[in-house]
Amino acid sequence: MRRVVFNQKGGVGKTSITCNLAAIGADMGYRTLVIDLDVQGNTTHYLVGEIDAEAFPAEAQGVAGLFKQTVGSRRMQKNPDSFVWETPYENLFLMPSSPTLSSMEKELESRYKIYKLRDALEKLDDEYDRIYIDTPPNFNFYSKSALIAADTVLVPFDCDSFARQSLYSLMDNIAELQEDHNPDLEVEGIVINQFNSQARLPGELVAELEEEGYPVLSTYLGASVKMRESHREHRPLVDLAPSHKLTRQYLELHAELERILSRAAA
Repeated sequence: MRRVVFNQKGGVGKTSITCNLAAIGADMGYRTLVIDLDVQGNTTHYLVGEIDAEAFPAEAQGVAGLFKQTVGSRRMQKNPDSFVWETPYENLFLMPSSPTLSSMEKELESRYKIYKLRDALEKLDDEYDRIYIDTPPNFNFYSKSALIAADTVLVPFDCDSFARQSLYSLMDNIAELQEDHNPDLEVEGIVINQFNSQARLPGELVAELEEEGYPVLSTYLGASVKMRESHREHRPLVDLAPSHKLTRQYLELHAELERILSRAAA
């Protein structure tokens, strides 16, 4: 199963949702790969901390290395698994980001390498039970590559009016990509993130989305300083604070998504 977490708006929790769902799955025994396609590298930093650039040259490692070997070649010279790193957590693996992705993007796009990530992940399907892809906060070459490569897309929503306007554009872009490149891509659901049940606006926005027919998931994620601590410590919540309220919400969200997968497979 390949799941992409995507929103064109920044600050909606893509990295937190990607890493924490992946960590929960790994903790439950699923062999799990996280792919960081965002040039900012927040997912990479969250899971493994600071990277020694001399020990791990950006152009030879992770996603940048995977894409670079496709330039000037019709086939991949190395197995995609050679660009995967171990993390400190059992069953959890990472294909890290790199600043090099920014300078590579135009060349990859001009050479129409947009299907190469899908080709690579097809080779990894037997190696991993779950593959999560974190994306940049815009509809560019890398996010399109992720959506083409994925089975499902999860959309974080942070309950403000700007996020709602962005959601309309995002869903239109996904629909167009489904039609042109990946008709099998399923919109798994909208994840309500940083939800404040004491405020009126978030509840109103969610109710309006449901009335408009958007697939809002039933599990909402609250806001907590514990998430910032999790980022600082480079420890997903299931490891840092397994009994915390926000951790329990993530566990409920993971269980809801597993039920969706089970129904789809039935």
